Amino acid sequence: MSTSTQQVGYGILVMAGVVIVLAGIKAASVIVVPFLLALFLAIILSPLFLWFKRKGMPQGVSLLFIVLLLFGLIGTLIMLIGTSVQDFSHNVPLYEAKLQTDFKDFLSTLDGWGVKIPKEDILAIFATDSVMEYIAKTLKSLGGLLTNSFMIIVTVIFMLMEISQFTKKIEKSDSSSLRSLMDVSDNVKHFILLKSFTSAATGIIVTIALILFDIHYAILWGVVAFLLNFIPNIGSILAAIPAVLMALVQYNFSIALAVTAVYLAVNITIGSILEPRIMGKGLGLSTLVVFLSLIFWGWLLGPVGMLLSVPLTIMVKIVLNAKEDTKWIATLLGN
Repeated sequence: MSTSTQQVGYGILVMAGVVIVLAGIKAASVIVVPFLLALFLAIILSPLFLWFKRKGMPQGVSLLFIVLLLFGLIGTLIMLIGTSVQDFSHNVPLYEAKLQTDFKDFLSTLDGWGVKIPKEDILAIFATDSVMEYIAKTLKSLGGLLTNSFMIIVTVIFMLMEISQFTKKIEKSDSSSLRSLMDVSDNVKHFILLKSFTSAATGIIVTIALILFDIHYAILWGVVAFLLNFIPNIGSILAAIPAVLMALVQYNFSIALAVTAVYLAVNITIGSILEPRIMGKGLGLSTLVVFLSLIFWGWLLGPVGMLLSVPLTIMVKIVLNAKEDTKWIATLLGN
């Protein structure tokens, strides 16, 4: 058998293996999603946990403090956005009717100005009812994750307990693969920590601005802005949609444009100026890859997969970049 035939056969086997693994992940998404959330929470909290240990605090006390912190954050989120998600979902039919009326009035105004537009075709393309329903379903699914918070916190505890021993295990084992894994972990940790800070700043600024505009569910849209800011370029656009639609439902096009301007200003200031300066370009992804990863991980893991799409893709990129044979793929994924 020729070498080229063997390479083709090997490539087919690899692709078949990837398909089988992805099918297994999708089938087990109920287990995989909480595990991934716990993993990223552990990455974010590990510097705090290790700092406590360096200060001489016992491991049990450190873990207790972190558990209380997590319960406090989750409890605060439930109090702040739990009712908002329910109210928004309950009022979706009213919002849909208002948006349909406003959109028809806008098309009638254009018609009065002499701009002839096929109304039925435009209304079919921009189906406001499906948009609002999708937003409501996504918020419900994200809120449903809070019911798994206890299992997620328990998983985080065990991960943090292992982190303190993991470095020692790597030092004892003379394995280049494990050292590469640590490099991957450090790079991902660097990205997630910095992205968490910039995302928190984005969410706080958006929340304050929406409160000043007296937009309903301002805190909920601020949390959405925080979560979607983990998706570069596209996330800020997606985060703006529900808030702008809510401004349109409550007020008029002028207020909706003002809210759009706020999101645009925050995105330019934080996303285009601040983040590149503090994060560098080493972990960058092309805009096309970000969009495709959003679709892929969203299909594979649901709404949580969309939120974690960029960290997961960056993790894949770092792994590919660590080997010479796959380094060219990591280059294609970059910006």
